[in-house]
Amino acid sequence: MQRVRVALLRRQAILHKFERKMSIYPRPDDWHLHLRDGEALKSCVSHMPSTMARAIIMPNLRPPVRTTADALSYKDRILAALPSGSDFIPLMTLYLTDTTHPDEIDRAKASGSVFGIKLYPAGATTNSDAGVTSIERVYGVLERMQQVGMPLLVHGEVTRSSVDVFEREPVFIEEIARPLVARFPSLKIVLEHITTREAAHFVEFETGPNVAATITVHHLMYNRSALFEGGLRPHRYCLPILKHELDKQALLDAAVRRGGKKFFLGTDSAPHAQGSKECGCGAAGCFTAHAAFELYYKIFEQEGALDKFQAFACENGPNFYGLATNAERLPKSRVELRALEWKVPASFEFVDSVVVPLNAGEVMSHKAINV
Repeated sequence: MQRVRVALLRRQAILHKFERKMSIYPRPDDWHLHLRDGEALKSCVSHMPSTMARAIIMPNLRPPVRTTADALSYKDRILAALPSGSDFIPLMTLYLTDTTHPDEIDRAKASGSVFGIKLYPAGATTNSDAGVTSIERVYGVLERMQQVGMPLLVHGEVTRSSVDVFEREPVFIEEIARPLVARFPSLKIVLEHITTREAAHFVEFETGPNVAATITVHHLMYNRSALFEGGLRPHRYCLPILKHELDKQALLDAAVRRGGKKFFLGTDSAPHAQGSKECGCGAAGCFTAHAAFELYYKIFEQEGALDKFQAFACENGPNFYGLATNAERLPKSRVELRALEWKVPASFEFVDSVVVPLNAGEVMSHKAINV
């Protein structure tokens, strides 16, 4: 029996190595995605590639997704908007406010549909005005989350006007994140869309396995100079804002070159109509859902780190959340990064306007295709 098992493991290893050479992977997940609501929701799901199997759905709607009932209703609207035959699973979240009650965490956990509670410091980003005004106000909720194993998903920036926009994440790490981890040592925390060397170091070297981070494709691709390349680039404007080249390199070191298991794919793809980006007070957010898997793949390929790509895109996220990977859930449904040139459209339809993708007009060298 032992010989048979060893032979089977060898065969699986050979197959796995062959698939890596062929650029075939399990279906990926997106652990940070904005789908909006209403007519905008219909536009978003129509542009979302079928390669993504699941996604953590952000709750910053107007009004916010505050309760489990809100989340279940929103999930129904998402499922109704999906194309016929889609097997995509939305993983719902609640919007944490100063008045969230600990009992709501119990209801969320019992629902089987809510997988995280989102902390937006008030004023940090789009539709965050109902966010938490002081972390101390939600200690009771965090204690209940620690007890039941509900992850806290954090937009890690302070919002005081006295703090430089490029320093808001490091200050958050120092003032909020470190004390939070010390006070709630078993609370599962995802620092979402990290952007700085301080955040990367904190997650990788200063915390245990209960703290992880998502990283967007645009923060791995660009530094802050990209905002002004040949003029103002509104479709590269996001929050947290793009940072210094040293910060970008620190993210690449942690997640790509070293392949840290505490980092995983989270696009933070956030669609805004072209007019709301190209105006006197442009909205923050980059639209990347249309080609996220291909863009991440390109980064890992350029860094000579394709051996670490599958873990980042397909394994680290579900492992942290305690969910089955798609290799386990959907063993016959895989994705090939096929060597195929294609041009990213200049725009996509979005309600009664268009949304401009991050890399509009770029010629891509690979196309993600379900096989």
